This record gives sequence, C-alpha cells and structure tokens, in this order.
Amino acid sequence: MRVGIHEAKTNLSKLIPAVQAGEEVIITKGGRPVARLVPFTEKEGQRPLGLYKGKVTFQGDILEPLPEEVVTDFWPKPADADDLSS
Repeated sequence: MRVGIHEAKTNLSKLIPAVQAGEEVIITKGGRPVARLVPFTEKEGQRPLGLYKGKVTFQGDILEPLPEEVVTDFWPKPADADDLSS
C-alpha cells in the first residue's frame, strides 16, 4: 500500500495494524517513495563475541592521534574560523 505523508500522519493508528498483519506500507512525498513501514522483529539471543576475530587487522598504533591532514579532511574549519579565535 502506498500513502502520502499527510495521509500516513493522519492514519498512522490504522496503518500499524496493517503492517502487523504483514502488509508493507510505503510512504510517499510528491508521489516518490521516502519511507517504508515494516513490522519490528526482535532479535533473540545474545550476539556472539569474537565474530570478526582474525578477519580485521589494524596497522600502526590505533590509539595514536590522527594526522592533522586527516582531521582537516573530515572536519574542515569554516572559512571564518580564524576570525573567531582572536
């Protein structure tokens, strides 16, 4: 079933039982799909520890600070940041 955002907001209490019954509800905005309502399924049991043991490796000291060029690539300073520091 496809419903617009306004209709979904207005009729959410009616859409929930439909989803619980197995129906997929697609929410649209301007006719384009933007979200999907699906039933929530609880995962049972605990996650196993060590699932990635031997599959992931690290190079160097992972506790060492990142190089400055990496930091500025991820978090560039705004153009006026220098003006704020004085």
